[in-house]
Amino acid sequence: MLANVSLEIEKGEVLGIIGDSGSGKTTLGKIVAGIERPTKGKILFNGKELTQLPREQPASFQRKIQMLVQDPEGALNPSKRVAKLLDEVCHLAGMDEATRRERTGDIIETVGLSPEVLHRYPRQLSGGQNQRVALARVLLLEPQIIVLDEPTSSLDVSMQAQVLNVLKHLHKTKNLAYLFISHDHDVIHFMCDRIGLLKEGRLSFSGVAS
Repeated sequence: MLANVSLEIEKGEVLGIIGDSGSGKTTLGKIVAGIERPTKGKILFNGKELTQLPREQPASFQRKIQMLVQDPEGALNPSKRVAKLLDEVCHLAGMDEATRRERTGDIIETVGLSPEVLHRYPRQLSGGQNQRVALARVLLLEPQIIVLDEPTSSLDVSMQAQVLNVLKHLHKTKNLAYLFISHDHDVIHFMCDRIGLLKEGRLSFSGVAS
């Protein structure tokens, strides 16, 4: 359970949240991403309170705040090829067929994958490749903030490095803001501008990452 948690993420900032299992990190991430609602308090995005927007507006706002989860395979439909998984997101974003094909090809290259991946199923890919496919789906919605919930904890060391370097590059080139959740101190210090420690539902900040 979270208690009196308050945080602010600036445009283009990487804010790290570190804590033990059960400290509330994932719950906090889901609240920021709009997946869960807080029992008390407010979520403000660009000065507007998301929980108070008219019913037809939150979806467009919440596309700007997306979440990348720990288990990429669980987030990808195993019965669909990667091309279809990406096309569905493009369709959701209102793109026409020609634009969907172009954006699908472009986004796969953006996350460091070869075009041949488009013809494969998630089960035919490595964990690192699937995580980048999941990231591609998120990027197609053109978010301003991405909540990254332990995005590399299920990967081996070499795959972790690849995914982290892709995230670093995207942060710099697209000026994305990240809420980066992890229990790994090395990863947090590599990725983040500021660090918050979540312990027993309470958040405290330790200043700038070194």
